[in-house]
Amino acid sequence: MNIHPEFHRFLNRHDKENLLRQRGLAVWMCGLSGSGKSTIANAAERVLHQQGRFTIILDGDNLRTGLNAGLGFSDQERLENIRRIAELTKILIDNGAIVFISAITPRGELRDLARGIVGEKNLFEVYVKASYEACEKRDVKGLYAKAARGEIAHFTGKDGSFEPPHSPDLTLETEVLAIEDAAIELIEAILPRISHA
Repeated sequence: MNIHPEFHRFLNRHDKENLLRQRGLAVWMCGLSGSGKSTIANAAERVLHQQGRFTIILDGDNLRTGLNAGLGFSDQERLENIRRIAELTKILIDNGAIVFISAITPRGELRDLARGIVGEKNLFEVYVKASYEACEKRDVKGLYAKAARGEIAHFTGKDGSFEPPHSPDLTLETEVLAIEDAAIELIEAILPRISHA
């Protein structure tokens, strides 16, 4: 293959971050479907936007209708799903964006893959924690009802396992935290990482 990447001629990350007056960061939010990942990301993004910060949300469900359309939920397809999300995230943070990734990312190996692509110092891992039972009660997308009827194969938490992260940068327990409080806790935690020197 004749591929010749030309990164050396591009403006670098420092130039982009100076323009935006912020530092790029990947805020990787993992947890069961319905745990509150997207809702917290949306709330945090609105606050940061009001502060004049440039943010992007990469939502796992949205990406599966476009960039990752055609990928199923087998182990190999989940791996490819996360690999693509991580590669896109890397491009965005290299351009100074604060990126919220809302993706179940059910296993440690998938989170390690993402960290390896994005870079340890560029990734802030958030575990949005809620029990299967709590998410099943919320069932905002009707997925738990479908899973209960056997209409979804490899459903995380039921047929597919979810391995909680061993040492996330932040854990948000949405069975006890209100969304607004969780968003504020998240913003306070990432502020030192996104503030421009």
